Amino acid sequence: MQIDKLDHVNIRTSQLDAMIDWYARVLGMKQGYRPDFPFPGAWIYTGTALDDSPAVHLIGIDDDNSVGSESKLKLEHFAFKATGAASFEVKLKQLKEPFRRSDQTSIGLIQYNIWDPDGNHIHIDFNADE
Repeated sequence: MQIDKLDHVNIRTSQLDAMIDWYARVLGMKQGYRPDFPFPGAWIYTGTALDDSPAVHLIGIDDDNSVGSESKLKLEHFAFKATGAASFEVKLKQLKEPFRRSDQTSIGLIQYNIWDPDGNHIHIDFNADE
């Protein structure tokens, strides 16, 4: 067996609509097909030409105490690989989204660290030679 890539991240949230909006507005992702599960939620798709797959699964819950794995957040961050670093930084500034840029020259990456409405840490990785 060989692991090739991360398939998706599953996030429990009491702010389902705000989270759907944020992933679309800030990351350009889109809500798409989701099976008819007996609980609220949304699948958020990357929408790239090569791999239109649901990268973020949101599960709507009523109680903030249930947010995070086993009611305690254990995931430090998840990351997406992307292109277009300069335009992404412009967009973050226009949206007044807080971010922290980290130039990881030793591994050839520029990372933008951002946080969704529930405070989940996400970094978006770009090739440094872009």
